[in-house]
Amino acid sequence: MKMNLAFIIISALSLAACDRVGSEAWCKKQKETPAGEWTLDATESYAKYCVLGMDSEKWCKEMEKKDKGDWSASEATDYAKNCLIGRSDK
Repeated sequence: MKMNLAFIIISALSLAACDRVGSEAWCKKQKETPAGEWTLDATESYAKYCVLGMDSEKWCKEMEKKDKGDWSASEATDYAKNCLIGRSDK
């Protein structure tokens, strides 16, 4: 599990030049991208953050309080993708 988490985090950090998922810049860029080019993850994230207005920063802070051993693989992936990429305070 730790090896998978490390791989996910390293993969996410390699994408650090990208806009943080859920940010205004990301939503704008995604909206300008033809829908046929969206991935399933991008579609899900766009719905959560850009349409429904979920606060990604709040979610990240809640995840930081949770014991990492209790994270699901999906949560670890989402945390790496949404909370580590583009955050200057990490």
